[in-house]
Amino acid sequence: MSLVDRLTAPARRGLALLSRARPDGRPPGARDTEDPALFRPLVYGDPERLHVHPTAILNNALINLSSGEVTIGEYAFFGHNVSVLTGTHDWRKFGAERQVAVPRSGRDVVIEEGAWLSSNVVVVGPCRIGAHSVVGVGSLVLGDIPPYTVVAGSPARVLREIPRPEEPAPPPSDPAAGAADRLGAG
Repeated sequence: MSLVDRLTAPARRGLALLSRARPDGRPPGARDTEDPALFRPLVYGDPERLHVHPTAILNNALINLSSGEVTIGEYAFFGHNVSVLTGTHDWRKFGAERQVAVPRSGRDVVIEEGAWLSSNVVVVGPCRIGAHSVVGVGSLVLGDIPPYTVVAGSPARVLREIPRPEEPAPPPSDPAAGAADRLGAG
C-alpha cells in the first residue's frame, strides 16, 4: 500500500461514515446547488473515534483522530478550513522515532451544542469548546472555552460573554468599539 493510499484510506472510510446522515448520500450541510466537496471533512485516523451529531455542519474541516476522540454536538457548525487536531508526537524523541511516537489517547476534543467555529480556526486537543460559544476567524484554540462566550486570537482568549436565552440582551455596542462584532466574517 502506497503512502498516499495509507493517508487517504481513513478519510475515505470517514467520509462514507459521515455521508450516511442524509438519505441522498450528500454530506450533512450540503446544498443541492453547491459542490459537495465544500462540505466533506477530511478525517485522518480511525473514523470510529469521530462522533458527530447529525445536525452538526463540518464543511471541509480537517479532523485528526490520531491521539484522541472528537465529539461534535448538535447544531455545532464550522466555517471553512477548520482544523481539529488530537494528534501529537513525542518531542523528546529524534528522527524517525519522533515521527512514529504518537500517543493513542489523552487528547480528546469535545465541541458542545451550538458552538460556532468560524473559518480557519485551529483547535488543538485536549480541550472542550463550550455550548453556544463562538470562536472568531483564524483563532488558535489551545484550551477549554467556556460556554456562552466569544473568543478570538492566537491563542484564543475570551472577548465577551453571550447572554443566555433567559437573560435580556445587552444594549447595542458602539460600532467603532472593536472587532468583537466582526468575528463571524466566515
